[in-house]
Amino acid sequence: MQVAFTTRDGKHVNAHFGWANQIDIYEVTPEGYRFCKTLTFGGNLEADGNEDKLVPKLQALADVTLIYVAAIGSSAAARLINRRITPIKVQSEEEPIESLLQRLVSTLHNPPPWLRKVLLAERVSRPESSTPVVEAQP
Repeated sequence: MQVAFTTRDGKHVNAHFGWANQIDIYEVTPEGYRFCKTLTFGGNLEADGNEDKLVPKLQALADVTLIYVAAIGSSAAARLINRRITPIKVQSEEEPIESLLQRLVSTLHNPPPWLRKVLLAERVSRPESSTPVVEAQP
């Protein structure tokens, strides 16, 4: 599955979804993960109430299953969920993306019910990826 992270530095989840000018995408499987690409966005991203700024992000995230964010507005969260993309708010902007990826890889071996439901929906709506991944560090 593809997992996204809103980031300002490429190392931490430290950007609000609507204001993020950078979103990093990773491919994650129970065997590990690999970096895929960085999406970049321009324009006036900090304008509150400007729902148009979300459209390019929503389109670019079409193949993403989960997105980790530092913060997200209720309208943006609803729009992601309607597209079967699950937003996850991180506890701290200091936690490294790599740590979150390793934890997610470990969780995929015995996912909690909410994640099983997300993964099942992903399998139904998206074809399996045969992309090789880097093994997660223990």
